[in-house]
Amino acid sequence: MTLSAPVAIDPFGADIPAESARLRALGPLVPVELPGGIPAWAPTRYSTLRTLILDPRVSKDPRRHWSLYAEIPRHPEWAWILNWVGVVNMLSAYGTDHTRLRKLVAPSFTARRTEQMRGRVETITAELLAGLAATADEHGVVDLRAQYAHPLPLRMICDLFGVPDELRAATARMAAAVIDTSDPGPEHAASVQRQIGTVLPALIAHKTEHPGDDLTTELIRVRDEDGDRLRDEELLSTLLLVIGAGFETTVNLIGNAVVALLRHPAQLSAVRVGGVSWDAVVDEVLRGQPSIANLPLRFAVSDITVDGVTVPAGDAILTTFAAAGQDPAHYGPDAAGFDPGRSADDHLAFGIGVHRCIGAPLARLEALTALPALFTRHPSLHLAVPPQDLRQLPSFIALGWSSIPVTLGPTPPPPPEPTQ
Repeated sequence: MTLSAPVAIDPFGADIPAESARLRALGPLVPVELPGGIPAWAPTRYSTLRTLILDPRVSKDPRRHWSLYAEIPRHPEWAWILNWVGVVNMLSAYGTDHTRLRKLVAPSFTARRTEQMRGRVETITAELLAGLAATADEHGVVDLRAQYAHPLPLRMICDLFGVPDELRAATARMAAAVIDTSDPGPEHAASVQRQIGTVLPALIAHKTEHPGDDLTTELIRVRDEDGDRLRDEELLSTLLLVIGAGFETTVNLIGNAVVALLRHPAQLSAVRVGGVSWDAVVDEVLRGQPSIANLPLRFAVSDITVDGVTVPAGDAILTTFAAAGQDPAHYGPDAAGFDPGRSADDHLAFGIGVHRCIGAPLARLEALTALPALFTRHPSLHLAVPPQDLRQLPSFIALGWSSIPVTLGPTPPPPPEPTQ
């Protein structure tokens, strides 16, 4: 790909909104360099990204459609990208292969199946809230990410896939390592591959020996009974995608919502009195602080011209959800702000079209359970540090907080027993 002065993307993701604004000032489709110097195009506007996502000439299969895929072994500093495009699952598939792989998993994430999980989500939420105060340090401070936003979706996705207790911590570490893009070097990439190559085969072996009513068992059955529908590599890569994406993104959704509300007390008050719905809060967070800011990668099957810019066939395209969500041309001059009163249900944070996130209903259920329960149980909840001291995850892909230190405040007394 021939790029004119490509802009280097910050691998640490220290200020993704500001970076998106700088790129937007350069045009609707900007040449960039990902960590390690990987060239790509970054859409900076909502309409541009939406057009590309829905264009059938845009693929997610690097083996067939990325002109530089064969170059990766000659660039050790590009090794990290294999954790995203080197896998064989519906995230990196195109056409009939994508349809086949998606159909194996999608039935487990329908709205009806998700509704059946509501009781489990509520039970885990109640357990976490009951034990939250006990995790506070000597100053009464709790890391809400580690003690609440993280364990709820982790426990849900591990239950859904039958991950045994002894593998859950390793599963969480594996997912966090994949998201971390602060070190594009070959050592980190090799470490991630070792974790993937240890955790997921162990899960497959466990569920082969101890089958259950879970999605891993079902995928193993498909592989064993009909290998044409799911090969060994596809089984492992599908587990990596759905388990990792199934909880890390929801961790950030819950955490981003908590921080946004605590930083905007007037908006929190409006939610408390019913002036703004929790659904609107979730949509606004997904718009302005999407859990996945930039998703690698898509590829031009043929030359594609959008907004006067031509992406040559074989070039890579970054899926820029954060830039799209804060586009003033679509969401108005205050697009960088937090306003759950706006209409933001057309956000692209879950994708659109054939690649729309299958886990969206479950993510919404978890957030819509965890958030009101937290603020009801702890009405005096507040940040324990100045907002400027919060630090983003070291990633240009994920958009979330490394930790969320809060003070719970006094817990209200239980409601009186009803009179007979």
